[in-house]
Amino acid sequence: MLAAYAARRDRFLAGRPAAAFFVSSRGTRLDGGDIRRTFYALSRHIGLRGAAASHGPRLHDFRHRFAVQTLVQWYRAGQDVERRLPLLSTYLGHVHVADTYWYLTACPELMGWAVQRLEARWEGRS
Repeated sequence: MLAAYAARRDRFLAGRPAAAFFVSSRGTRLDGGDIRRTFYALSRHIGLRGAAASHGPRLHDFRHRFAVQTLVQWYRAGQDVERRLPLLSTYLGHVHVADTYWYLTACPELMGWAVQRLEARWEGRS
């Protein structure tokens, strides 16, 4: 889907360099405020929030859910989360892997998995 979008964007820009991967109908970088307002309108339209509600899901909530679910899946699959964490960090746009460690403390299930791994490591050394 992203490759198809990129090809369409490149045709639209007709050889002009793209300001960003996702561009507006003017070919400029998307504005964060416009993106959020569009998301709020769409979320009202499909019933995720009430017509006049000022509270409801935010785009950042989907990002958080993605990060947590990715980590949970890695733990459940027995993967080496510590080695894979830089991948998730890069995908999320974090400059430092330490910024991604926050997700481990934000979810009780993830905290449990992390504690189990730590205890297993300690038991293996004694």
